[in-house]
Amino acid sequence: MAVLKAFGAYLPARIVPNQELAYKLNRTPDWILDVSGIEQRRYAAENQSVADMAVAAASQCLERAGMTAADIGLLIVGSGSSERRFPGPASIVANRLGAGSAPALDVPMASAGGLFGIALAAQLAEVYGNILVVAAEKMSTVATHEPMEPGVAVLFGDGAGACVVSRGQGASRIVDSILHSDGAFAEDLRLEFDAPLAMNGRSVIMQASRKIPGAITELLERNRTCAAAIKIFLMHQANQNLIDRVAKTLEVQPEMFYSNIRRYGNTSSASMLIAASEWWQSPGPSPGDLICFAAFGAGFHWGALLVEA
Repeated sequence: MAVLKAFGAYLPARIVPNQELAYKLNRTPDWILDVSGIEQRRYAAENQSVADMAVAAASQCLERAGMTAADIGLLIVGSGSSERRFPGPASIVANRLGAGSAPALDVPMASAGGLFGIALAAQLAEVYGNILVVAAEKMSTVATHEPMEPGVAVLFGDGAGACVVSRGQGASRIVDSILHSDGAFAEDLRLEFDAPLAMNGRSVIMQASRKIPGAITELLERNRTCAAAIKIFLMHQANQNLIDRVAKTLEVQPEMFYSNIRRYGNTSSASMLIAASEWWQSPGPSPGDLICFAAFGAGFHWGALLVEA
């Protein structure tokens, strides 16, 4: 059995409101809000890396868990915006945290990296004990790559989230997870080196609108429960309109889906963990609550994970 011990998050200081982007893109702030549900996002400093943000989120998470890096048996870092081919940020993060020679695994996966990391950690906790899962993204470099595409530039922000998954009994038990991939759509959402993001928006939103509720339903049915029994859905913050569509498909109120996209934009793989970190601090779970995580990203990769508080 594996449990979630704590969460942490990091958001850069710089706030980029819609007004700033609207001027550059020849759009209005209201247009940006209408198509995305976003009012502002955070941008990292030019010299701030994916690893820098990952270390900040991980440090907060370890402090909340009452642990040090020496307690970690395995580190998993998810990121789709790492600055180079190799090495990925995982080994750098482990070194800067002081994790010694603990293995450090990179999951180069946009948007779904946090979810896949937690699901993998739940299976590996029996071997490695405490596993630190971090997802960090510097998507501002993608959003501002020239030529700036309005449908892309308005969506993304930077940040990092983290959690500790541990073996043993306790609150916040990871009950089950569902993971899926389909490479048939790999060309519809991709980021080449030194190139702007290529996105078939119609395909992405159509597939996400189907696959996210499909995975959630599959997970809940396998565990003999229903969407109405969930306390909160902690979903990848891709687009407020998508979150609302998923809620409608599951026939639950949109308020059951935690949303911070209005303040932070889409932080790719970091977004679900940032949302979880905020919600866990306030209002947080009560004993017996069921919490459902879900994500969808490039690949396509998607899935859902069920936790019982």
